[in-house]
Amino acid sequence: MVTLLENQDEKEQVCREVLQALPDWFGNPESLEEYARNCRELPLWAEQEEGLVKGFIAYKPTSPYAGEIHVMGVRPGFHRQGLGKRLFQALQAYAQEQGCRFLTVKTVAMGRYPDYDKTNLFYQSLGFQELECFPELWDPANPCQVYIMAVGGPTGYEVIE
Repeated sequence: MVTLLENQDEKEQVCREVLQALPDWFGNPESLEEYARNCRELPLWAEQEEGLVKGFIAYKPTSPYAGEIHVMGVRPGFHRQGLGKRLFQALQAYAQEQGCRFLTVKTVAMGRYPDYDKTNLFYQSLGFQELECFPELWDPANPCQVYIMAVGGPTGYEVIE
């Protein structure tokens, strides 16, 4: 069952624990620690069973109308079982309640690494669409693909027929 965590120390530990189990995605110790520290202050959902954290997702508001999946991780052995989708649905419902109209997520662009290709396909399966690619935001070997999704609510646009 996906639950919203409140305790800052627990959120930091959950993030660190899961990301350490995913070295192909989060192999840079400095960025892993930065994610863990940042998660202390963000809404974070996790699924745990008998003390084992299976996965988590953290939400970061980026404007009054938008937010992002700040970081997400699902332990090996729990991929392709619907956990990522359940985590995302919890984040999406929260974002909508907060008035968020758009969600974004950043990942390494398709065609660089097989593991990240799977990540791209996962986000696309949720309904995210390519917004923009920043070839050197992180570094030339890891072009930053930004995805976007409308999550509902008033758009401020009037349909003219």
